[in-house]
Amino acid sequence: MADLRELYQEIILEHCKQPRNYRALPAANHKAEGYNPLCGDHYTVYLNVEGDTIRDVSFEGSGCAISKASASMMTQALKGKSCAEADAIFERFHKLVTGQAESNGTQALGKLAAFSGVSEFPVRVKCATLAWHTLQAALKDQQEPVSTE
Repeated sequence: MADLRELYQEIILEHCKQPRNYRALPAANHKAEGYNPLCGDHYTVYLNVEGDTIRDVSFEGSGCAISKASASMMTQALKGKSCAEADAIFERFHKLVTGQAESNGTQALGKLAAFSGVSEFPVRVKCATLAWHTLQAALKDQQEPVSTE
């Protein structure tokens, strides 16, 4: 278990140091802002959705290692997925970080399972889910910024 935790920590740190899809997305047809006042995390999530498919997704902003890595890994996990698949992945991820995941749900998340330890630190759940809630707001064209409070 300790080796697994170390691997997960490495994945999170690596995505924090070199986030994937960290850029504005000029072709975005959906976007939303999210803010975690407790931690100071602030992100904008950009989406290019064609029909029901997320063709591209990116983010910009700043935050703690957990929130930045979560946003980075989220963009990788959702590119090319349908909006319904994105919702299902969000639900599994949310269950994971809140300690409600079943083992088969964790396996289905792939590298996102790196966030399983977040459930042991309830204050960090908001960090891990900020980008995901912001994504949900972008999909719904919500104009008001998302807040974790």
